Amino acid sequence: MAPQHLPTVVVIGNGMVGYKFCEKLLAKSAAFNLVVFGEEPRVAYDRVHLSEYFGGKTADDLLMAPTQWYHDHGITLHLGDAVQEIDRASQTVHSRGGLVQPYDYLVLATGSSAFVPDIPGVEKAGVMVYRTIEDLEEIKAAAATSRVGAVLGGGLLGLEAAKALLDLGVEQTHVIEFAPRLMPRQIDAAGSAMLQSKLEALGLQIHLSKATASIGGNGRIDALHFGDGSILEVDMLVISAGIRPRDELAKLAGLEVGLRGGITVNDQMQTSDPRIFAIGECALHGGMIYGLVAPGYDMAEVVASQLLQGARAFTGFDMSSKLKLIGVDVASFGDPFIAEPHSRSIVYEDAHNGVYKRINLSPDGKYLLGGVLIGDADAYSMLLQTVNNKIILPPHPEDLILGARGGEGSDSGSNVLDLPDGALICSCEAVTKGMICDAVTDQGITTVDAMKKCNKAGTGCGGCVPMLKDLINGTLTAQGSYIKNVLCEHFDYSRQELFDLLKINDVRTYSAALDQFGAGDGCETCKPAVGSILAGLWNDLIVKQNVIQDTNDRYLANIQKGGSYSVMPRMAGGEVSPQQLMTIGRIAEKYSLYTKITGGQRIDMFGAHVSDLPDIWEELINAGFESGHAYGKSLRTVKSCVGSTWCRYGLHDSVSFAIEIENRYKGIRSPHKMKSGVSGCVRECAEAQAKDFGVIATEKGWNLYVCGNGGAKPQHAQLLAGDIDKETLLKYLDRFMMFYIKTADPLMRTATWLNKMDGGMAYLRNVVVNDSLGICADLEAEIELLIKNYHCEWKEVVENPELRKQFTHFVNAPKVKDPTMKFETMRGQKKVAEW
Repeated sequence: MAPQHLPTVVVIGNGMVGYKFCEKLLAKSAAFNLVVFGEEPRVAYDRVHLSEYFGGKTADDLLMAPTQWYHDHGITLHLGDAVQEIDRASQTVHSRGGLVQPYDYLVLATGSSAFVPDIPGVEKAGVMVYRTIEDLEEIKAAAATSRVGAVLGGGLLGLEAAKALLDLGVEQTHVIEFAPRLMPRQIDAAGSAMLQSKLEALGLQIHLSKATASIGGNGRIDALHFGDGSILEVDMLVISAGIRPRDELAKLAGLEVGLRGGITVNDQMQTSDPRIFAIGECALHGGMIYGLVAPGYDMAEVVASQLLQGARAFTGFDMSSKLKLIGVDVASFGDPFIAEPHSRSIVYEDAHNGVYKRINLSPDGKYLLGGVLIGDADAYSMLLQTVNNKIILPPHPEDLILGARGGEGSDSGSNVLDLPDGALICSCEAVTKGMICDAVTDQGITTVDAMKKCNKAGTGCGGCVPMLKDLINGTLTAQGSYIKNVLCEHFDYSRQELFDLLKINDVRTYSAALDQFGAGDGCETCKPAVGSILAGLWNDLIVKQNVIQDTNDRYLANIQKGGSYSVMPRMAGGEVSPQQLMTIGRIAEKYSLYTKITGGQRIDMFGAHVSDLPDIWEELINAGFESGHAYGKSLRTVKSCVGSTWCRYGLHDSVSFAIEIENRYKGIRSPHKMKSGVSGCVRECAEAQAKDFGVIATEKGWNLYVCGNGGAKPQHAQLLAGDIDKETLLKYLDRFMMFYIKTADPLMRTATWLNKMDGGMAYLRNVVVNDSLGICADLEAEIELLIKNYHCEWKEVVENPELRKQFTHFVNAPKVKDPTMKFETMRGQKKVAEW
């Protein structure tokens, strides 16, 4: 019997969508002969995470699958050989290398190219696009010799490119946007303004409503000339002004294309030739080009289904998205722009913390229609599901973005398990809630990594992973199973378990922790978490660690708007001598620093250059000051009233006690920052009950309150012990602090820690006061070790020439201050100028 002829499917384009089509078709049937042509010299790679190439990932790390995968699945792969012609009459394609390949079905997955505006001078050297790995290599080479870089385009890809320039150490990075706001297609004007302020604080210079008229330079770019007559001198330009569908092959073949580009397709993704399909960013469906990977994956699923006589159709796609741009959460969902009279909006704006949230409700207030989240997008997944599944809103819909107030339980909408089984959780891979829950109950899936292997959920953009984890844990809990809280995919331990392992094995570096108890290269979740654990165990000098707990730890100072830094010496209890005050005044005048009294009773000095920090610290140290650790996840201040020393109502010496407490715990790192206060009477002038721990004088001694904090969700501290003497209070504080350091999750404030603790305050009191777990002697010994190991980090840098050399803006110009900082005068002091 003659061998059966298998229909040949030729795929033109080996990007993410082209690869995904092959994967989906192979999962359904082996009854096709697959041939793939790729224009690039390498197999498909992950463009969604392309910027991670600058963070140390290699081209191989980004691959969707190795070359061997194609061979193992019987796919004929032609790399670096672009198709130049489609002969529809003979049903063949002709490649640049001279290959003639017949097809029964043809899938165009040619994607898109970077849109390059027709600007005079755009052909000059130093002008690049941000699209492929080869483009990134060109950008990397240019950045090595450039001082000023610019990005043309303030959309998603433009801001990704700007991050790349920051990562590559370009001294000045400018973003040029023609529209009056950043990301105009995703977020509203107010959200864009908040995003802009956060990006400017990280050192980007944003130029809005700017039309680039020409690119100057004699063969190589040296300036951008704008339509308003202004000029910006630059050394390199990255163009990221949008995409253009790759439809040239389709045009040559006589297929129907849109007036503004894109290969016209129907709901089955068929072109005007029913044997030819188009998917991804080259396809024009319903007059729209979809620039996200998830719609392309859905299109690939539709075509794979059609080839097997399935009934799947593409009818459009939700363009909601959650991103992290240069460390800033940005999300939009549903209809972010709908306005009155078609909707009613609830807006929350916190300029201090850089958070903006807007939700759009139906006119009757019953349904969520869409919204925007900037700075805090934790609620994105549930908000998106609320929109997509038309879930009726709670009586107080503001709880969706504010959380429940008054210490009550939240009634802010459905639990993730309340979603319908058909709710689409992973849009990239079309995985529903029912599929995820079934994988847990029927196949024994218990981790996100296992779920990824099971049904591909979470393997695309990764935005669904938090909800994926909640669904797995929620389903396991409903079954009565024990849930293991692991740190991340690289450490199969909780923070508490890893804390004990590193202590028992005397592990003192991240590399050693990863080698002994982890896997892979680590990530941005486990690196700061392990940094926190190591600090909580050994209290070693933070700048000597190969990973840090917080970005500000790198320079032992808080980075401020415009790229300058603040300097805040310790003033325990708010006490400072006249001589020290004069020293601060002289330093602030010498280095032209803005000075301000903080809410924690200290003096902060703003506007310092990195290169000046060690010199400033040296002068402060000579005057008797030390680091205030205002930059660290550690005890910040112990606020104090004047107590019995001066106040006629004071019962005890609150100032001396506040100073003693602050000096006892200074420099001890913890899962999150901690604040404290000591009040000399119940009038509470030090606001001790609004702190992570607070002390209030009574007629019989002191009351100790713990686990309160201010911030976005204020919570009063609760009484741990009352009418106790000073020695007993310090003993309880030692135990409380060490118990928190050992058992809290990463970046968890004390209030949240207590709220999540089984048994709440009654349990905590039993552990700390009654020693119900029999661990208090260990807690006391461990905190004593941290106290003993205290060092002033500023002094360590000042006295160590090798550490001191790290405090430069630019490695090749250590004596040059940052030229991008511009200041203006306000109320007699300087402030960062608005760009």
